[in-house]
Amino acid sequence: MVTTQAQLAPCLVTGRWRLYVALFGVSASQWPAYELNPGPRVPSVQERSRALAALGYVFTDGAAWRWAEERQAPDEPDTPVRLFATAEVREAAE
Repeated sequence: MVTTQAQLAPCLVTGRWRLYVALFGVSASQWPAYELNPGPRVPSVQERSRALAALGYVFTDGAAWRWAEERQAPDEPDTPVRLFATAEVREAAE
């Protein structure tokens, strides 16, 4: 079973949450992606699962979303942060 990583983050241009599956050896512009609800509300677990299924992926056994943040300007503690999440997934057909 080959696993990879799904990533969820708000698009800096549209503000919509975007879920994509990182494929090694493939250009990021070719990764399967799904845009979710607009606005600051984080998509629910069910919405994320439906998005993964629409892309042909499912969670690996025991997988859970891991949340983190990154600063837009790492050396400036008062700058906004970008929230993102990752989870281990596999193709649904496997």
